Amino acid sequence: MTEVYVVGVGMTKFGRLLDLSVYDLVGEAVGLALKDAGCETADVGSVFYASVTNGQFQGQTSIPGLVAIRRLGIEGVPVFTVENACASGSSAFNLATMALRSSSCDIALAVGAEKMNIPDKAKMFTAFDGGWDVSTVEENKKTLLVLGEGIAPPPGTVSERPYSVFMDVYAAMCRNHMLRYGTTQRQIAAVAAKNHQHSVHNPLAQFQMPLSIDEVLASPPICYPLTTAMCSPVSDGAAAVVLCNAESLKRLNGAGGRAIRVLASVIQTGSSRGRDEPQKIVAHLAAKKAYELAGVAPADVNVAEVHDASAIGEILNAESLMLVPFGEGGPAVERGDFTVGGRIPINPSGGLESKGHPLGATGLGQIHELVTQLRGEAGKGQVEGARIAIQENGGGLYGIEEAVVGVTILAKH
Repeated sequence: MTEVYVVGVGMTKFGRLLDLSVYDLVGEAVGLALKDAGCETADVGSVFYASVTNGQFQGQTSIPGLVAIRRLGIEGVPVFTVENACASGSSAFNLATMALRSSSCDIALAVGAEKMNIPDKAKMFTAFDGGWDVSTVEENKKTLLVLGEGIAPPPGTVSERPYSVFMDVYAAMCRNHMLRYGTTQRQIAAVAAKNHQHSVHNPLAQFQMPLSIDEVLASPPICYPLTTAMCSPVSDGAAAVVLCNAESLKRLNGAGGRAIRVLASVIQTGSSRGRDEPQKIVAHLAAKKAYELAGVAPADVNVAEVHDASAIGEILNAESLMLVPFGEGGPAVERGDFTVGGRIPINPSGGLESKGHPLGATGLGQIHELVTQLRGEAGKGQVEGARIAIQENGGGLYGIEEAVVGVTILAKH
């Protein structure tokens, strides 16, 4: 199989970037990635542009990728716009690897960007409305919210301010895990506290303020057991990744020594399953496939970035990736296993709760962090001796889980 390498990464700061346009963000991220790779715009053979809200918020309902990329002077090559909800960036990355493995190009660019903070707050929250089957909204709610039955939110633990219905869904998933495995609200808060501590060392994170578990629990409620500090913010930002094949790696100035090998890139959609079938969880199936392709085992992984739009996501995904057994995610984070310096550091970037969550850029932002870790360039947030990394990024909802999941395994070259 054709070997594929990441040779350049670039990422803007994530946050409320009110003075920057989506094109400013794309230009910054792509410019950084190309410089990091030691190549020029003319070297790029294919582009995969990930976005969810460019049409909704900027009015560019068609060809957003082509418009953004042509502005950078990248012309005469295939440009594809990729939309797969929060997994759009990982999907763009996956398509770039396939383009290289099929020999349709020698150098590919994956980029994701969102400009989500807009003056109309009500419209801003509609960004999430299409993340499930919009023809069966009430049925979707019934199917998902029933997961939380058995634990009633105590008085005063549900926000009176508007928030996305998906937070109700995440809260229901929390309560389901609490019922099934005995996971506690404090353990879920420990995820957010750990990630807010990690974010202190990430200058590109939206939030860089350390929080204790008690401070996370004391932050304003969203829907029990979730509080504001356990949930990702609305974010602007962009991230870009340059990939190449082995032949191009030889001729890129300076990139070879810092290249990171892509061992596996898997996109998996869900399948019908019951609540009592964790072995059929879409992220678990994707992870099994990725480990097989990569020829590595969960025990070989040194660092992970997983999708945690709310803190329960880290627990669920650590279990699905087999970094801990099912039901052991809560105790593991409470013990410090997922902290930098612990047994298996997860989300050294700060995770989505702290780093931010500009939908189309999120997966590529995770890749940016893991490439930085494997290169040994993560500064005070460095995971010592990191050689193999895994990334998980989920998008949308279908049935009782994510509609689509991306899992990537990277290795130090």
